[in-house]
Amino acid sequence: MTRSNWSLPETEVVQRIHERLDAAGTDVLATIVDVEGNAYRRPGAKMLLDDAGEGVGSITAGCLEDDLLAAAESVRERGRPELVTYDLMEDDEDVWGLGVGCNGIIDVLLEPLTETYRPAVEAFADGRNVAVLTVLEGADGPLGRGDRAYYHPKEGRLATPDGEPATDWPAALSGPAADLAERGRADVVELESDGELEVFIDGLAAPSELVVFGTGHDVGPVTELAAKNDFRVTVVGFRGGVDLADRFPDADETITTSPAAVDDELDLDDRTYAVVMTHNFVDDRLTVEQLLESPVPYIGLMGPRERFEEMLEAFEDEGRSFEEGELSPLYTPIGLDLGGGSPYQIAHSIVAEMLAVSNDRTPRHLKRREGHIHDRVTVDSKEGAPSQ
Repeated sequence: MTRSNWSLPETEVVQRIHERLDAAGTDVLATIVDVEGNAYRRPGAKMLLDDAGEGVGSITAGCLEDDLLAAAESVRERGRPELVTYDLMEDDEDVWGLGVGCNGIIDVLLEPLTETYRPAVEAFADGRNVAVLTVLEGADGPLGRGDRAYYHPKEGRLATPDGEPATDWPAALSGPAADLAERGRADVVELESDGELEVFIDGLAAPSELVVFGTGHDVGPVTELAAKNDFRVTVVGFRGGVDLADRFPDADETITTSPAAVDDELDLDDRTYAVVMTHNFVDDRLTVEQLLESPVPYIGLMGPRERFEEMLEAFEDEGRSFEEGELSPLYTPIGLDLGGGSPYQIAHSIVAEMLAVSNDRTPRHLKRREGHIHDRVTVDSKEGAPSQ
């Protein structure tokens, strides 16, 4: 597989899966369903393998992708799912001669890509959260490996790929499915239902939205890096005469409006992140005021601290003051202190700060983090409550 195919953002991998459902050939979808110990990716990571021997997406740092291409041939020939386990605990050349030594055991579900996956990619494309439930082990009950159901949070029920009520599926799965769909996380749930039932629940949360206010050339690197980090990006300009779509090809949408109309033009919710970098004091101030009255969790404002102090004075002159809590979503000067000064280095610091906020992390060196790098997610199938 090519480097560019391996490094595609997760949003593009799901989009590619959507496209391949309508293409000729038999593709195989590989999904990490469980990890014991350490691994490069977490449960839910996907790789699409086509019958031409090409792969899209990644589940490791490149250690297993070629081996999975070969394993996919078996799945393609048999026409049924297989669960493959890779033990990477050994740090020597005896592990397929690779010497990968990731210190983890990875379970990967390989399955023919069929119409049963369409509800997932269509919900994702529409910006709706969804949980994909796939049977790993069905024991003596009516469900067997590869059987699939969906949980759509807005409908609040389990459904078959055809949209019918999933009557064969235990209702106890609804709680974990709702939680994982909302958080975009994945886990394996075990139940006693006509024997032991093991179900992989893959939550596909709609991508977070990033709205960048500004049309300067420094917006380009922010837009590009944010898109590669699975944000759905909208660029907003306040002046005409600029072809925003041409200038910012990585943006999913471009809008030309005025600061006073921001709330009318945009759907600002708690999954929306905003970066204000118009470099125009009045435009910035009016935009920040609109954003502070919305539920967005992150407002990054470009410029030095002194400039924001001037902005607060301008608000005061107009009789507008802010309680300390009102300013908690505002990050200015924008970005993490990474020490860089070039356009892409600045963009990296901005996107890194957004990722830290969206993942509820306090930025620090990983060498100072105790335990696993990635948070572990487990779900109580009876209560539907996660614990970490």
